[in-house]
Amino acid sequence: MPYCVVSHGDPSAAAAGEEGDVRIFYQRYGHGGTKVLLIIGFAGTHESWGPQVKGLTGAVEPVDEESPAADDGAAGEGVEVCCFDNRGIGRSSVPPHKSHYTTVIMAKDALALMDHLGWRTAHVFGHSMGSMIASKLAAIAPERVASLALLNTTGGGYQCIPKIDWQTISLACRFLRARTPEQRAGVDLDVHYTRKYLDEIVGSNTRRQMLYQEYVKGLSSCGMQSRHGFEGQLNACWTHKLTQKELDRIRSSGFLILVIHGRDDVVAQLYHARKLAEKLQPAAKLVELHGGHLVSHERTDEEEWSNLPKKSDDQLLAGSDSRLAKRECNIIVIYNLLGKLQLILLFFFGVFYIILEHTRRVLRVLKPVRVSATSL
Repeated sequence: MPYCVVSHGDPSAAAAGEEGDVRIFYQRYGHGGTKVLLIIGFAGTHESWGPQVKGLTGAVEPVDEESPAADDGAAGEGVEVCCFDNRGIGRSSVPPHKSHYTTVIMAKDALALMDHLGWRTAHVFGHSMGSMIASKLAAIAPERVASLALLNTTGGGYQCIPKIDWQTISLACRFLRARTPEQRAGVDLDVHYTRKYLDEIVGSNTRRQMLYQEYVKGLSSCGMQSRHGFEGQLNACWTHKLTQKELDRIRSSGFLILVIHGRDDVVAQLYHARKLAEKLQPAAKLVELHGGHLVSHERTDEEEWSNLPKKSDDQLLAGSDSRLAKRECNIIVIYNLLGKLQLILLFFFGVFYIILEHTRRVLRVLKPVRVSATSL
């Protein structure tokens, strides 16, 4: 199997048990001078990029790793794609400590993979958590990035908290209680896609029925994510943040940036993607599509559109009505406060759920003792 062995620490740190070598499983598809690196999101594997791999290369089977990768500088038409399992999932290593999972560390995993393949530059695509990793990669080594695509992205931290409503609470409960590939597949479908898309009839079945079988097959082949991997990747999302210096470096590096988001995403809120795209202007363009968290799968053929105002429009608005800018600042402050309130509510919900589960386990252990009449 194709693996890239990554070592971020020195030998003494590895000997002390802090972090040894990490094996990153990857697959390559297609051949050509154009290189594309696909970075998947939280709890996802390289197989999630199937539609994009087929669309970019026309291939469904990976390249035979016995054949060497084409030289990065070699002229030639065609596209070569690499997708991989992040640390903590699939066939890649699962470090035991959550401190071994940050978007910086995982971006360095991706850069080590590019070195392993002999790629000097690549078009970098990232989805959800993968977009956080991709943006860190662009900040660390902008000279390695030909272009940057951030799909269903947020700025990390509290921005990872979805909009709090009964739907997301129900999905969170189902996700935490999922113990089998069948249970997890049902939850993932409702998280990734809109109900309208899942209810569409394709042939003699609904799209939900078709995708359900694919999801169960994928989860069964790779296995359910371990607790260490789950907590580690969650830590990477929660601790992610792009500083102003990093944003400036990405924006001024000369490559184009595309921020793509689904309007019906129940995981990553559209507001945060809009703000990130604004911070990365003029290099960035925002595209909003009808779809959920996997809008790249759901709406591959829909026309794109952007609602970001042009710079000239901004200047006209600022000159004609300064009160609008002040009102927007107030809205942002209120929204940030609501974001913190969501975090508090999510914390208490988590505590309540843990107490409820603990109580149920205790009640299962405590059984009523029957006392016979002869013993009295």
